Amino acid sequence: MDDLSRRALRAALAVARDLGLGCDSQPELLADGANVLAHLKPAPLVARIATTTALIRKPAARWLQRDLDMARFLAAQRFPVVAPSGELPAGPHLRDGFAISFWQFAEHDRDYVPSVAEMASLLRDLHAVLRGYPGELEHLSPFFEIPGWLHDAEAMGAIASEDAVMLRKAHTEIAAQIHALALPDQPLHGDAHRKNLLKTPKGLLWTDFEDSCRGPIAWDLACFVHAAGEDKKAALASCNADHAQIAPFLAARDLQGAVWLPIMATRFADRRARAAEWLAEWCSQTGRV
Repeated sequence: MDDLSRRALRAALAVARDLGLGCDSQPELLADGANVLAHLKPAPLVARIATTTALIRKPAARWLQRDLDMARFLAAQRFPVVAPSGELPAGPHLRDGFAISFWQFAEHDRDYVPSVAEMASLLRDLHAVLRGYPGELEHLSPFFEIPGWLHDAEAMGAIASEDAVMLRKAHTEIAAQIHALALPDQPLHGDAHRKNLLKTPKGLLWTDFEDSCRGPIAWDLACFVHAAGEDKKAALASCNADHAQIAPFLAARDLQGAVWLPIMATRFADRRARAAEWLAEWCSQTGRV
């Protein structure tokens, strides 16, 4: 854990204690990547603190609010979702430059990987419920944020200028392909992959709606298929998606990874090789060597 993550944890603990929560001085770290997630034991409470995401999403509280709003809506529909905290005001809270939200702790099997069939079924159910979501959402914001990410990535030295030029051009091309399809849109999860489904005693629960947006369901399907690994063919088949329609969204997801991973690598040295490898693979696959 680096200094940024340590300071993020201290900020979350300070907010929780100011709100009257009694908790250990050493929370259980659940994740340290895009955000810090920590179980504030012994309370059934998880703090989510924007860290790496806050480097490129400003103000970070805006995305944490989106996450909370979507989860509250789904919980109210009795949909299987990790719910915001009922123990403390869920936030977002601001402390020492960090945006923080609080969530119910969901005991889960961290080694469990949902099957393609489970994921496809739950994603269909999620899309059906989300059609009734009344909140405002931006159009495909996880994709259309990329030019801004590139600006910040160049400024922090994460991506070379010549690579940024190439990635911007690809973004423009993919955006045109998506626009040309003129597909209907609806509220989406925005980052609908297997790791955002938790296996709990209550069953599989959805989590992490920071990237929620409006757009064609092909975006969520591409998120699902892209992260399916060796099961990609089965994932595509389970979606019953038109390959011509989903292809630009798969390319968009590839591009997103090519930009996001170098940003992550500015904080986590062990991600640098994978970031370079991803960009090289992307260049090779798109003929931009």
